[in-house]
Amino acid sequence: MENEKGESSSTFKMDNSAQERSLPYVPDCYAVPPSYEPRDALDSNSEIVPTIDISRLKSSDDERRGVIQELSSACQRFGFFQIVNHGINQNILDDALEVAHGFFELPAKEKKKFMSNDVYAPVRYTTSIKDGLDKIQFWRIFLKHYAHPLHRWIHLWPQNPPEYREKMGKFCEEVRSLSLEIMGAITESLGLGRDNLSSRMDKNGMQVMAVNCYPPCPEPTAALGLPPHSDYSCITILLQNLTGLEIFHPSAHGGSGRWVLVPEVKGVLKVHIGDHVEVLSNGLYKSVIHKVTLNEEKTRISLASLHSLGMDDKMSVPYQLVNNENPARYRESSFNDFLDFLVKNDISQGEGSLTLLESRTDRVKKKGLIE
Repeated sequence: MENEKGESSSTFKMDNSAQERSLPYVPDCYAVPPSYEPRDALDSNSEIVPTIDISRLKSSDDERRGVIQELSSACQRFGFFQIVNHGINQNILDDALEVAHGFFELPAKEKKKFMSNDVYAPVRYTTSIKDGLDKIQFWRIFLKHYAHPLHRWIHLWPQNPPEYREKMGKFCEEVRSLSLEIMGAITESLGLGRDNLSSRMDKNGMQVMAVNCYPPCPEPTAALGLPPHSDYSCITILLQNLTGLEIFHPSAHGGSGRWVLVPEVKGVLKVHIGDHVEVLSNGLYKSVIHKVTLNEEKTRISLASLHSLGMDDKMSVPYQLVNNENPARYRESSFNDFLDFLVKNDISQGEGSLTLLESRTDRVKKKGLIE
């Protein structure tokens, strides 16, 4: 089937997507399903989004306890918070965004070197989620690569731009150190102790970088950069150059929920609670449902650093959080289990990763996000 522009309305193949070709219209296969559209006006009040001064974790015991309480509240209410005074130099953040943008500006033949639909590949460049396979396409181009241990993977990363490995590598190292500090505070807030998970993550944990590019879209309300989803990680730390990230605030509007646009403030990092922390907390902390909207004039770059246990290391509910009144609500699973799930399912159709673990898709359906 062809639309009025003479283009096929079926899904596009890699290197031939509408966003790569800068088409002046949005093809049918990018159309946002009604179930993805917000039912209420977007609330962009920056005061809604929790912001935590993470440097206070290194202050007095009283200060640390105060920060951990703030963090616990944010994890329960939103599954999301922003952090300031995180200790990463602004130049490192700016350099990482710069080389990411530079990669996407390279000629197609240079980027093709990394093209792959293999979700198990340690480095891959692609578009949408699974090119040519998903029924709905998304207005995104991305490069994913493993980042820990850095010495094992960095030689597989792009050599162009010339400073990509150096500058992105420095960002990955700094963010990884920060992730261990945050995970220590999360497990401490659950009464599990500061080293409950961070030691396992430090030794054998996974760090996956999703380097995302969302080109200008001629009809930004007609498509999405990413559909509503949660991250299959313990936590994700995000850096972006423009707004576009929206999180779902489930308790807003008397419990009916509302989408919230996360403001962009230079130097502020965003922390997503992922599915595995929801499992770790036995449901006390919720992985955040989020999506990406588009801009008509500007390119949005985001760097999402996903942190989890080792590839085959299973996350399960700890015995300390289970009793007769509060039984374990989740099955154990690993990052590799998620990759297997991704191969077999079309998450653009609402097959969320937590269906691996429990029927949390039902909770998402109740919010009207997925039909």
